[in-house]
Amino acid sequence: MSIARPQWTNRLLQRLLTVTAALLACAMLAGISGQATAGAAPAHRAPSGGYEEVWVPSEMGPIKVQIQWASRGGNAALYLLDGLRARDDRNAWTFETNALDQFRNDNVTLVMPVGGESSFYTDWMAPSNLNGQQTTYKWESFLTRDLPNYLETRGVSRNNNGVLGLSMGGSAAMTLAAHHRDQFTFAGSLSGYLNLSAPGMREAIRVAMLDAGRYNVDSMWGPPWSPLWLRNDPFVQAEQLRGLSMYVYAASGLPGPYDQPNAPIEYFNTAAGMGLEALALANTRAFEFRLNSMGIPATYSFPANGTHSWQYWSAELWKARPQILNTLNAW
Repeated sequence: MSIARPQWTNRLLQRLLTVTAALLACAMLAGISGQATAGAAPAHRAPSGGYEEVWVPSEMGPIKVQIQWASRGGNAALYLLDGLRARDDRNAWTFETNALDQFRNDNVTLVMPVGGESSFYTDWMAPSNLNGQQTTYKWESFLTRDLPNYLETRGVSRNNNGVLGLSMGGSAAMTLAAHHRDQFTFAGSLSGYLNLSAPGMREAIRVAMLDAGRYNVDSMWGPPWSPLWLRNDPFVQAEQLRGLSMYVYAASGLPGPYDQPNAPIEYFNTAAGMGLEALALANTRAFEFRLNSMGIPATYSFPANGTHSWQYWSAELWKARPQILNTLNAW
């Protein structure tokens, strides 16, 4: 038997149901809102320490970059550039030197791009037509636009960076810093070729690039009379380096403590390293004279012994380390 409820009871139940539904709706909205807030991207900062390999988009396709993050999450970065025979799997700074150990406890991120054989880390005019290259090198655009864009999302500053390289990378480090002073406050050249306008240098670079991958230098900066040669010559761009913290090294080319050849191939490599370093020294001394004549200071290192080889560059990086950390405020 059903019992009839009074009208006031029905109205009360109706109100209770309405209030309950409203409370449930508010709870659901609060939950949704809470999920959105929790899922929102937090303000990024560089990871504190650790090693990572990432792929960064570029006009050349994805570029692999090896990264050792600043030990305490600092925003400074040091770009380490490879030499003429840069490999496409690893940056040689990571296995030919102890660079990672040198900076492991410092508050600076090491940024080591992979690839760029014979590129001089510059933007080329066209793909090399002698070796079937499919993609036009755009390394300057990558290092000064695409890569800092990515690093900024990970907490690395766009304006508190250093760049250092050896041989080809040393030349490129000075050129990149000259044209991108807003990005780089330090530049270092180890056995770099810093006077590309010197007699015979353009021909020497042509031969070297043919030997290292059959690259055609005309596809890079055009014929020898092209203004791009001057734009990428640190000697010519010296005024653009005024006020920049610089570390510049070249040895004599005479064998030193790290040269202990035992096999025929080692004797050949040592002899080649002697010649390459002697040429780098001539270039670097001319660069030093040019800067001194303009009243532009830099830190120079010209040891009496040393060939064009990794052990010397690793040792020199350690000598440059205090200046790098001071400039980037990254102790």
